[in-house]
Amino acid sequence: MHAGTTTVEPEVTERTELAPQWKVLLLDDDHTTFEFVIWLLMSLFRKPRLEAIELTYEIHQSGAALVAVANLERAELYVEQVHSLARPRGFPLTAEIEPA
Repeated sequence: MHAGTTTVEPEVTERTELAPQWKVLLLDDDHTTFEFVIWLLMSLFRKPRLEAIELTYEIHQSGAALVAVANLERAELYVEQVHSLARPRGFPLTAEIEPA
């Protein structure tokens, strides 16, 4: 660099955009047991027991409950896991996703 000259760095603006988030909902049905839903919420969604119980009652009373928010790939995996855990046990428990 020569004396008396200045170097101007170009301004770099970076924007990091987060992936859109998706809500994972569990839907009520007349056959899946409370015990299974509570177990599922605790084991798959890592909910504490009390929260799992409260969510199970919300599903039963409201018809659905929000159980997780995740990126699309993870939300779709949750849906597949719910179905793959419920079906072999004879439960029609359904999960679905919607934009957050």
